[in-house]
Amino acid sequence: MQDVDLKNISDQELLLLLKVGDRAAYEQIYHRYKFVLHNHAWNKTRNREESQDIIQEIFTMLWAKRETLDVNTNLSGYLYTSLRNYILNQIVHKEVQNKYIASIQSFVDQESVIADHLVRENQLKALIEKEIGALPPRMKEVFLLSRRENLSHKEIAELLGTTEQTVKKQMTNTLKVLRKKLGTLIYFYYFF
Repeated sequence: MQDVDLKNISDQELLLLLKVGDRAAYEQIYHRYKFVLHNHAWNKTRNREESQDIIQEIFTMLWAKRETLDVNTNLSGYLYTSLRNYILNQIVHKEVQNKYIASIQSFVDQESVIADHLVRENQLKALIEKEIGALPPRMKEVFLLSRRENLSHKEIAELLGTTEQTVKKQMTNTLKVLRKKLGTLIYFYYFF
């Protein structure tokens, strides 16, 4: 058939020709519906380039499915339905993609805060351990028995063979030294 003849034939006849792979029939369908479908896509997306991409996809799918098309199909209805479904699938895909990106960002933000907190906590612990390690041996021993072993002053005094008053005095001096070296904020953070 010639191109002139194709302009005057019905959609049903174009579908029959399309079904057998007639490229001229395919081009005629494209020219017959591209502007109407483009306007419909633009009304839904409000994006010219996206509308053009959608139209290309619809006609690509039409060609790919040409052999399985039902010849009794209403061509304009088929194209509109394909366009609507394609746009809806794109919207759903974008929503899923946005949720996925948001969840990844949330995870990254949370992990970053947790990692930052852990790094600071480890640095603080290392600083405290360094200062505890620098204490005189007896002060260090009294401090560790009190804070790490949770022994009372009386229990420490009995264990070390000294008086409870001496243990209290050593603890007071130890805390003064640590407070001075570590600062008040760190002191309250770690010891209370």
